[in-house]
Amino acid sequence: MKFLTYLGYGLASAVLLISVNACMKTPEAVTPAPTASSSQPSSEHSMDGHGKKININNAILSELDKLEAKLGVPALSNKIQGSRPYAKPEELVSKKVIDQAQYDQIKDLVTIEEVVLTGEARDVDYMTKLGLMKGHLMVAKELLDLKQVAQAEPHIGHPVEEIYADVEDQLKERKVPEFKTPLIALLDLVKGGAKDGTKVNTDFTAAMKSVDGAINILPATQRNSSKFALQIINGLLDTANSEYKASIANGKIAQVVEYQDSRGFVVYANQLYKAIEPQLKKDNSAAATTISTTLADLTKAWPTAVAPATPVKTADEVTKLIKSIESEAQKIAKTAA
Repeated sequence: MKFLTYLGYGLASAVLLISVNACMKTPEAVTPAPTASSSQPSSEHSMDGHGKKININNAILSELDKLEAKLGVPALSNKIQGSRPYAKPEELVSKKVIDQAQYDQIKDLVTIEEVVLTGEARDVDYMTKLGLMKGHLMVAKELLDLKQVAQAEPHIGHPVEEIYADVEDQLKERKVPEFKTPLIALLDLVKGGAKDGTKVNTDFTAAMKSVDGAINILPATQRNSSKFALQIINGLLDTANSEYKASIANGKIAQVVEYQDSRGFVVYANQLYKAIEPQLKKDNSAAATTISTTLADLTKAWPTAVAPATPVKTADEVTKLIKSIESEAQKIAKTAA
């Protein structure tokens, strides 16, 4: 079962100490240091987050899926998690999680250090994590409506079992009312077979309303800013890309949960884009048209919440489309700067 975190990337000011184990993009903000508790701040950030490193000591499974997708090793995320803690990244080899040749392919992507973002990057990190929650819940609701209760369960579990803990400190700092309780209530109901459809709908609405309330703590002007929203969209799509790659093996959808994870993130990314599209068309018509067209094509990879036997699009095709959207977002960011 895979879980998420995605991180702040792009256009922020400073970086301090804290965990960065989310399912989104994060700018690289550390330089190598001898211990897991130290880091070096940096003010360099990018919208696409390609400089990001993954903390193998605390990254949740969806973040580790990026390593699994790169190496093509089934269940690697779980193996990395199961061999914690690591005193240094090289212990991935000494603990026989991967071999030396595989480590050489990802050594520049992993770290044991912890960082925290400030300013806009911290807000991006915060909203992307909550966006991942929403993506999980959205695909769970689709599956519940299709009477696929067993398939819906992990997607209701992800937000409360992994992401909530990762964002909890920020919730407290921002004085967001606790909403773990309604998430747990919904999960328990689904674990029990979701026999009372009316109760399921009521509890689902309460859970989603709680997540929306946490998101709405951010100013509406910020959330509706094209520059800001595109960073969230990029984070969601980056995570969806990793999950989609992890779902495919030998030309088949082998990991249904990962397919569904990625669908949920793309669904919410589309929702966010629709909110900013009218203004974006006024500000940058060409980029808006490209993003709209590319998102529509990308979405075809997930025809239904129930995974098809074979992928509609290859992992490479999905990656190409997502990179195209990121490229347009970069152009918009430069224009808005």
